[in-house]
Amino acid sequence: MANYIKEIRALVGHKPIILNTSGGILVNDKQQVLLNLRADTHNWSLPGGYLEYGETYAKACVREYKEDSGIDVEIVDQIAIFDQGETAYPNGDIAQTISALFLVKAIGGQALTSASDETLKLDYFDFDNLPPLLNQQTADMIQAGQKYLQSH
Repeated sequence: MANYIKEIRALVGHKPIILNTSGGILVNDKQQVLLNLRADTHNWSLPGGYLEYGETYAKACVREYKEDSGIDVEIVDQIAIFDQGETAYPNGDIAQTISALFLVKAIGGQALTSASDETLKLDYFDFDNLPPLLNQQTADMIQAGQKYLQSH
């Protein structure tokens, strides 16, 4: 059911709703994390996004990672679920997001070199030197990813 969220928003307008999201941590050989500069909010987040109706967290992560970055990934491990987070979008939409975070590895594709509908730019960042992030949940997810990588 493509465009599930647009259909829901057509019914409820900007009213706060609960949505499920999925994202991935991908690191380079310098142990830096890949982030995308979002076209909608103009701040940085992990590649990922909302589940479509009937989709699993893992499938959404793989699909959304490709959409946001151009990179094909596979799931290595699930890191955690995050259920404390609210995002207010420039268009007035408000959502509490329940997010699954996965460790992913690149298996193909090619990183975007120009802006897309969802991503203005991609870049790798040191975990201790991050740009302005989408929200606290994004910061919490990145921190959990860092802890996971340090312990494995």
